[in-house]
Formats: sequence, structure tokens, C-alpha cells
Amino acid sequence: RSVKGLTLIESEEAETCCGFGGMFSVKFPMISTAMAQVKCDALVRSGADIIVSSDPSCLLQIGGYLTREGKAIRTLHLSEVLANDS
Repeated sequence: RSVKGLTLIESEEAETCCGFGGMFSVKFPMISTAMAQVKCDALVRSGADIIVSSDPSCLLQIGGYLTREGKAIRTLHLSEVLANDS
């Protein structure tokens, strides 16, 4: 909650699955994309410039969806944020 220069913005869908879930996105691509849309729409509404997660698969799903939708929101792994805070 305390990284110099960053402000924490909680998404209204913070606890919602991004829809990647291992093989789920391969077996059920339409459902996976719909789940990503719900998650990413909330992230866009939050006004955040950067999305931070500790889950690499979530970062791939969210980053990929945002890129396909032309959204200029970066995704970073939590370790990248903490490494730059030293």
C-alpha cells in the first residue's frame, strides 16, 4: 500500500476472475474473453494508468485484452513495482 510515487486504486471487480485460468481460456475462449471484458472494463473505469498483479497469467490475459481494445494501460508484475521502489 505504500510505494513511493504510486497511488493505489482498487478496481470494483478486484475479486473477479480475469478468465484465463490455465486451460480454461483454451477450452472456453468465448467465455474467457467475456470474463476478461468484465474485468478490463472495470479496470478502465478505475482510471488507473498501470495494472499491477502478482499472477503472470492474469497479466497476460488483461494485457492482451487491453492491447486488442486499444487501451493505453500498462500491466506490471508486483515484483517489477517493488524492485523499482528501492
